[in-house]
Amino acid sequence: MSPVLNISTYRFVPLDGLPALRDHLFAEAEARALKGTVLLAEEGINLFLAGAPEAIDGWLDVLRADARFAGLDAKRSFSDTMPFKRLKVKVKREIIRMNRPAVRPATGRAPAISASTLARWIGQGHDDAGRPLLMLDTRNGFEVDAGAFEGAVDWRLHKFSDFPAALEAQRAALQDHTVVSYCTGGIRCEKAALVMQAMGLEHSFQLEGGIMKYFEDTGGAAPGWRGRCFVFDERVALDTSLS
Repeated sequence: MSPVLNISTYRFVPLDGLPALRDHLFAEAEARALKGTVLLAEEGINLFLAGAPEAIDGWLDVLRADARFAGLDAKRSFSDTMPFKRLKVKVKREIIRMNRPAVRPATGRAPAISASTLARWIGQGHDDAGRPLLMLDTRNGFEVDAGAFEGAVDWRLHKFSDFPAALEAQRAALQDHTVVSYCTGGIRCEKAALVMQAMGLEHSFQLEGGIMKYFEDTGGAAPGWRGRCFVFDERVALDTSLS
């Protein structure tokens, strides 16, 4: 059996015509026997799909033909079996729910750092200006239990929409640090970093591309990471080589 290509990606971009876009993307994915989930909202797109490599690439070509998704990159990994049971393309209120309508990443991102920069900071124990480094996990508690950055702040969140209140209660403890928020693929820490900036944490960043991109860009070495990364499909958790 040929290996199954798994992709994940997102983009915060204003979208309209959502029902027609949903039907179009579903038909193109169904025709290629893809499975997984595509979420659409006025704020953008978030997707996790799996299938034959040529089928995935063909669907991505269709997606990128829309100017709103031009150049959209996708994180890629392989599995021996299909990790999803069905194909779903849904229109939602948010592509990642935070219940903070004022948080709109499409209008401007919070500062982000690359995997190589984070690896250097972890090795140093501080940022390039000498400020102590603090990793802030924006995922749910059960995800953290599978694996996390060593010493990361974990507020045992039950859902991502709990993050702003937790940050409000704990921000004083973060004030004297350079704080890097992280999540699986980058979408949660993208919103989280905007909230941190809005609450006055000026030395706060998001990890570009999240944990998965960190694994990929560090060649599986993943300095400072322990355990596996929980994923929301039948693979359950991936190691630093994305297996």
